[in-house]
Amino acid sequence: MKHLLSTQDLSKDEAVTVLDTAAQMAATQSREIKKLPTLRGRTVVNLFFEDSTRTRISFETAAKRLSADVINFSAKGSSVSKGESLKDTALTLHAMGADAVVVRHWASGAPHQLAYSGWLGGGDDHVAVLNAGDGTHQHPTQALLDAFTMRRHLVGRVGGAPDDGVGSDLAGVKVAIVGDVLHSRVARSNVHLLRTLGADVELVAPPTLLPVGVETWPCTTSYDLDETLARRQPDAVMMLRVQRERMSGGAGAFFPSPLEYTRRYGLDARRLAMLPSHSIVMHPGPMNRGLEISAEAADSPGSVIVEQVANGVAVRMAALYLLLAGTSAEGSVQ
Repeated sequence: MKHLLSTQDLSKDEAVTVLDTAAQMAATQSREIKKLPTLRGRTVVNLFFEDSTRTRISFETAAKRLSADVINFSAKGSSVSKGESLKDTALTLHAMGADAVVVRHWASGAPHQLAYSGWLGGGDDHVAVLNAGDGTHQHPTQALLDAFTMRRHLVGRVGGAPDDGVGSDLAGVKVAIVGDVLHSRVARSNVHLLRTLGADVELVAPPTLLPVGVETWPCTTSYDLDETLARRQPDAVMMLRVQRERMSGGAGAFFPSPLEYTRRYGLDARRLAMLPSHSIVMHPGPMNRGLEISAEAADSPGSVIVEQVANGVAVRMAALYLLLAGTSAEGSVQ
């Protein structure tokens, strides 16, 4: 890989390699000294044009655990607020010797433009670009950490794969992704990656929160959460945040009221009881407790929401390592 821009770009073998490398990285994080020397002398820039807590801190932690130098760039308080273009920002970063740029941008396609425009160099001089979320398009490391979390909990319990999960995919795993699919780059990224890894995915949402063309995605769709839980008995249920800030005309243009949305599409104690005992509850965060997910569900024994955050560090360590240091972590993380 030269860049990590979209889960659609990943083959099954590439995705499994990232997950296996993340498992090796995760094993090092229980040590007293968590840092590895693998990216010493490399510079990673976090280029964020949108607000973020989990993703930005996770990438910063991952780079520092690999001994890279980290520069955090926020559009607020920078020359971007004075009108500087994305091109000129990229040229500046390249001139300063960045080796990798982690970019979150409000415009879909911005990371792809950075990667292939030549603004960050080319050939052997290229700078690796990692997409940390672009508009409503893609968020590949979130999908990878979600798949990593599913593999740790479900492989060996579903489909008879090896218990350690190493080298395995998610064949036979049933996943329900519920909520605001229309505005969710997480949903788009997960559908394609999970399908690549062999999982069976169903999207559940009101018709107003499913995008045009969703019938071409490699998944099924439903408007009825109760029916989906009863019929499919999913191994993992991923609740999506209702992104009111992206809803032109306000949330009222997409569903009658928060109470009605919660009644139809919220994960609560009653729906939690409908799940198989081994099922896990997921959420990419931040959560709207009481809207798409209740406190009982978020804090239930089957919830892996906090673990997803921890796994994000290992997955992003793996992505940075594979892009900047090599194709295998074997022998480098011992």
